[in-house]
Amino acid sequence: MRIARFTTGDDPRFALVQHEGDRTYLAVLGGDPLYMPAMPTGERIELGDGVRLLAPVIPRSKVVAVGRNYMDHIREMGNEVPTEPMLFLKPNTAVVGPDDPIVLPDWTQEVSYEAELAIVIAKVCKDVTPESARSYVLGWTVANDVTARDAQRTDGQWGRAKGFDSSCPIGPWIDTDLDPEDVAVRSRVNGEAKQDGRTADMIFDVDYIVSYVSQAMTLLPGDVVLTGTPAGVGRIESGDVVECEVEGIGVLRNPVVRRDY
Repeated sequence: MRIARFTTGDDPRFALVQHEGDRTYLAVLGGDPLYMPAMPTGERIELGDGVRLLAPVIPRSKVVAVGRNYMDHIREMGNEVPTEPMLFLKPNTAVVGPDDPIVLPDWTQEVSYEAELAIVIAKVCKDVTPESARSYVLGWTVANDVTARDAQRTDGQWGRAKGFDSSCPIGPWIDTDLDPEDVAVRSRVNGEAKQDGRTADMIFDVDYIVSYVSQAMTLLPGDVVLTGTPAGVGRIESGDVVECEVEGIGVLRNPVVRRDY
């Protein structure tokens, strides 16, 4: 099952994503599937002109992210291998959806893309075991952990570098049936391939990550957990278009802009 959040110009609504040939339809739901059963209303809308996909969830409280979780990415950045997951937070104000712009702040000149598999939490999750972690997951989506590298180096902590507005695109929808154990994680900039890794190469797998995070902080319904990025990260500039893809879910596309203030 794939769950999308969308608008046709009115209030955001949720829908189940249905594919028929080369057409995609949204079977509109009566409420938020995080808090009630996914019950179609009978309304069905073709995805296209007049329909805008939104971030499939706005985290209720936070985005938790794991740094340095792929060995090849650790090597390219010249970092040490962590013995435990390296956690940091992105505020929910960082979240944007498909085709929303990544807005480069005026205080950074070196911004990078990072394609990632993201976990969407279904229910209150605290002190769970890796064996039970999957029962707390609603599904999976694609994320881009956009990072101001210069600020990351100079600040001594990652809050500003990874938490600025529009630094966490997610989408295009939530897939509840994905097997995340070994799927490709890729990125492209202006159509040119940049990253091509597999979740099987993560140092800490998704079940361990959910369990580990839950030992430190309570995860709430709708919270999002980012699982790290493979090698191939690089800079983006105003005018670029970034595509992040997770095999079995789809493609998250975002243009890059730098606004004059």
